[in-house]
Amino acid sequence: MTPLVSRLSRLWAIMRKPRAAVGSGHRKQAASQEGRQKHAKSNSQAKPSACDGYAGMIPECPGAPAGLARQPEEVVLQASVSPYHLFRDVAEVTAFRGRLLSWYDQEKRDLPWRRRAEDEVDPDRRAYAVWVSEVMLQQTQVATVINYYTGWMQKWPTLQDLASASLEEVNQLWAGLGYYSRGRRLQEGARKVVEELGGHMPRTAETLQQLLPGVGRYTAGAIASIAFGQATGVVDGNVARVLCRVRAIGADPSSTLVSQRLWGLAQQLVDPARPGDFNQAAMELGATVCTPQRPLCSQCPVQSLCRARQRVEREQLLASWSLSGNPDVEECAPNTGQCQLCLPASEPWDQTLGVVNFPRKASRKPPREESSATCVLEQPGALGGAQILLVQRPNSGLLAGLWEFPSVTWEPSEQLQRKALLQELQRWAGPLPATRLRHLGEVVHTFSHIKLTYQVYGLALEGQTPVTTVPAGARWLTQEEFHTAAVSTAMKKGSKRSQVSSPCSRKKPCMGQQVLDNFFRPHISTDAPNLNSAAQ
Repeated sequence: MTPLVSRLSRLWAIMRKPRAAVGSGHRKQAASQEGRQKHAKSNSQAKPSACDGYAGMIPECPGAPAGLARQPEEVVLQASVSPYHLFRDVAEVTAFRGRLLSWYDQEKRDLPWRRRAEDEVDPDRRAYAVWVSEVMLQQTQVATVINYYTGWMQKWPTLQDLASASLEEVNQLWAGLGYYSRGRRLQEGARKVVEELGGHMPRTAETLQQLLPGVGRYTAGAIASIAFGQATGVVDGNVARVLCRVRAIGADPSSTLVSQRLWGLAQQLVDPARPGDFNQAAMELGATVCTPQRPLCSQCPVQSLCRARQRVEREQLLASWSLSGNPDVEECAPNTGQCQLCLPASEPWDQTLGVVNFPRKASRKPPREESSATCVLEQPGALGGAQILLVQRPNSGLLAGLWEFPSVTWEPSEQLQRKALLQELQRWAGPLPATRLRHLGEVVHTFSHIKLTYQVYGLALEGQTPVTTVPAGARWLTQEEFHTAAVSTAMKKGSKRSQVSSPCSRKKPCMGQQVLDNFFRPHISTDAPNLNSAAQ
């Protein structure tokens, strides 16, 4: 019998399998779940972290929808779930662990936080190193984090060092990394460990989440497993994608129902002998092989256990034999309603997507659009260079505590806009020559939930005594100081010409465009035009 005929025979055996047999397994699963549910009701539930949105799918992410509190492992899904989506025996779990860890031992990336975790003997310093890396990696690519992490650990190698730092220093080092509340919470957590916990990090995922600000279910599990060897599973975006494909889960992974099931699978799979390595291996697989759009299935160590891959092969086999009249080729068929983990009926299998059918992304609301007017206010410096005025944002809300050019909300007319902007500038710098206010261009920056368009103006103070005294919350900086200050990426974004729209010709930038670029560049050219020359 040829391999193709053999596979076809197995396929027909699956399709002829009585539904009652699958349903029986489902009923046994439901009965078992009912028992666990009764047990769960008798247990107290841990208090959820305010930052644990998405129940770990986008862990501790600022701006994520709230209300999806942490659920105990014993909580049962109030929906029909087929054993098709589960790991049904010990042999399958053991095989998954072994293949994934063997692959990780050979293919893992050399990353600075991994080296620290492996080499650090002191458990508190090891946990701190892991904590910093996990917080930085939330919603941020590895390549971006490496330099930030290295600089952070050089400046504050211990919890005690970070606890003694100022928030200004933390914001300054974090500038450009995004989600700035992460750095603030890291420092708050370090101070709590030093001042209230005797300098010792909590040792379990439960106490880490309970005691440290900004630490949710995922971060707590990562620290506990990597630093302290606790056998606790974790689910981040990479792990969720791996599990959804391995078990053919097509429903929205950010939903409470699916999230609970994924956390249960992660806990079932984590290797008790090497929990930290296993969790990192699962994340590594999702980041480098089981990627969102172009997965490298041929390089996957667990492809033989992957139901998404099996589905692709089955569909290809059916297509090659031109089979027709087949009532049902899906193996998941509980007899009590539609399985809540399968692809939704509204989004059936797409042959062109292959394994990328899993998981299906939930529709996201587009970021709301806002506009603002900001001004680069320049005056001659003491040593002949230029100084620019920055003001500090409020201590709460978007970009809390960072420094920016004086800004106001967008007004419907140019006249009103100039008036509002001048009033804001005079609040910080006193009387100003209104006729020198120039519109330079616009910068568009998209935050996680806001698309903000900055209309950028410039005003040069020349022929008058430089302003030396400013109210609290404002400061004059040189351009060099500007690029090392705690300033957001949005304020520096004009350094890329393609991202700046100017009223001038694209072929030959006008003076205003050159001025705008000059202020956002990290290096100063001695013959670069300034606002004084632009105003002439």
